[in-house]
Amino acid sequence: MPETCTPTYIEPINQQQQALVIEKTRQYIELASDFYARPFKNIDVLFNLSGRNAGMYRVCGQQRWIRYNPYIFARYFTDGLHTTVPHEVAHYVTDRLYSLKKIRPHGIEWKNVMHVLGAKPQVTGNYSLAGIPQRRQKRYAYQCECRQHQISAIRHRRIVNKQAKYYCKQCKQLIEAVADSF
Repeated sequence: MPETCTPTYIEPINQQQQALVIEKTRQYIELASDFYARPFKNIDVLFNLSGRNAGMYRVCGQQRWIRYNPYIFARYFTDGLHTTVPHEVAHYVTDRLYSLKKIRPHGIEWKNVMHVLGAKPQVTGNYSLAGIPQRRQKRYAYQCECRQHQISAIRHRRIVNKQAKYYCKQCKQLIEAVADSF
């Protein structure tokens, strides 16, 4: 009888490791405060990010927080402390210095802050996601004159609700749903 392959999932980082990530986040914020000679408040740090991203800086009204992916940190803990943490803190600092509406997410201002924090201004990490739980979106088949497209559930819903139309980049024709793909 053949063996069944069940994927082995990585355990998320523990509370002690989370405390280290929070402390490192605070240290980078303090470093930026010292360099720019202005106080940057400590912000909430959450470990509830899933999927492909290692970290994310969020703003909602007057609230600001950083979310980290506890599974990616579990696999790449040291690298996360030295790349992901300053990356997200740099987003926070550039937001407070310039406002996110006035700058590009990974523009020159963000790169300059990354240098201040002593980190390489890398936009994305190159991590293997094997064993890391990921959300998978359903795909829908659509057709144009030259080929078939697989579009995400989000784009499909926008088309169905008449909120958007999408065109093929090659033939420039409107893509339409393949009847048997639902």
